[in-house]
Amino acid sequence: MSRRGKDRDDNERIRRGNDRDDDLSGSCLAEGRNPVREAITSGRTVERVYFQEGLRDNTILALREKVAKNGIPFRNASKQVMDGISVKHGGHGDHQGVIAIVSEYSYMDLDDVMQRLHRQEKDPFIILLDGIVDPHNLGAIIRTAECAGADAVVIPKDRAVPLTSTVGRASAGAVNHIPVCKVVNLTRTLEKLKQQGVWAVCADMDGTPMYELNLTGKIALVIGNEGRGVSRLVSETCDMKASIPLSGRTESLNASVACGVLAYEIVRQRRQI
Repeated sequence: MSRRGKDRDDNERIRRGNDRDDDLSGSCLAEGRNPVREAITSGRTVERVYFQEGLRDNTILALREKVAKNGIPFRNASKQVMDGISVKHGGHGDHQGVIAIVSEYSYMDLDDVMQRLHRQEKDPFIILLDGIVDPHNLGAIIRTAECAGADAVVIPKDRAVPLTSTVGRASAGAVNHIPVCKVVNLTRTLEKLKQQGVWAVCADMDGTPMYELNLTGKIALVIGNEGRGVSRLVSETCDMKASIPLSGRTESLNASVACGVLAYEIVRQRRQI
């Protein structure tokens, strides 16, 4: 059989869902060139990669080389088939010609993270999210947290979006490089962190301007739900409430943007010590 005929048969088998590797239980998608590259580089288990037929630009060629070097199985597929794989498994079709089937994102234990930081004699910088439900916001926050040098992102088990392929894509691969911890109760988690000398500060429009707070040392930054903000119990558990000075007419910032502003104020103050 010619290569063209084999590719046509492969396309048809994948399109119908008859590919023997088409079962994605226990797996998720990494879509797009940067997320796929990050998934491979991070050491996550990459089960296989789909490349769109006809794409031979330098970025795709480099990815093909990386896939081959790591011994990762791959398939060639038409754009139509690639789009179908993306939509079928919860993506958005914006795959840029490459999709990887990877192991599910795993959560780390916050106690393990804190023990490691203690051994390193490093002041923790933990970001806790109280009810973030938009996967794009969660991905953007994880990306910001990793770029700002935070040590972990903590999300609650209930009433919050979990790690998904959409989150991974929105994080531009950062989810592969920073611990994400899932906890049962944020209030109890904060109380436990405070017992270890961590100061908790939450974003609050009615709080003290962030420039007037001491945000150095061991810090836990809490970002609330996109609409309701930080819940009452979590807010009452925090030691400080920080507001971001706003000069425009808009009442508030997006949750991921607010996280970025406050995270980098913490970074700024730490660097001035």
